[in-house]
Amino acid sequence: MARAEPAPMRHIGILSHSFEGASLCYRTTCLEGVRRLGAHLHPEVTMTGIAMHFMMDAYEAGDHGRVRELFHPDIAKLAAAGADFFVCPDNTAHIALELDGEAFALPCLHIGEVVAERAKAEGRGKVGILGTKYTMTGPVYPGALGRRGIDWAVPDEADRKLINDVIFDELCLGVFKDSSREAYVAIIRKLAAAGCDSVALVCTEIPLLITPEDSPLPILDSTRLLAAAAVEAAIGERPMPTWRGGPL
Repeated sequence: MARAEPAPMRHIGILSHSFEGASLCYRTTCLEGVRRLGAHLHPEVTMTGIAMHFMMDAYEAGDHGRVRELFHPDIAKLAAAGADFFVCPDNTAHIALELDGEAFALPCLHIGEVVAERAKAEGRGKVGILGTKYTMTGPVYPGALGRRGIDWAVPDEADRKLINDVIFDELCLGVFKDSSREAYVAIIRKLAAAGCDSVALVCTEIPLLITPEDSPLPILDSTRLLAAAAVEAAIGERPMPTWRGGPL
């Protein structure tokens, strides 16, 4: 018996930056497709990305304009491959994506907006932010949460350093240690004591270290939330994104 042709779906582009997070996003996108559409079926996905190595000096120098420039060729590759829109499963990268500049070749589904949207839907009042030092002290999540009237908090300076060091020295390199998990859990407990009712895992590798079962607070998993939202857009259950970079 011939299989029925699936309804037309939009083509998802994934702009990879940190490969562990991008890999989790790709896998989750496919699994979400299967969950919604049936066995062996998911939207078409194309992934590309320059190695993060080439951007680290610019991040350290605070030159987010340079980071933004380096993304343009890969976004153009996704457009040339036929993608209808793209996601970037890297929260820190969105600092650069939000800068003024040349419009992207494709619209982008913004990870911070997706996370903040879920926080609002869950009725969260104060969200703890765990991510790179750039994300924890940067504008992306204060903006996305603030636009929805949601308060936020970050760990203290010493804990931010620990979180950041684990991300770049371990998680982004595929290393996952029990000692680091225990340290993160202790930091989440401090955020709970400071009045947070949830914690946003807004480095896309952190969900590989901290699961809902590990966390003392309910989690907002930026990687998996982004992948699910991309599938919703691809199958017509969410409006197509229109943002092509710049301030929100």
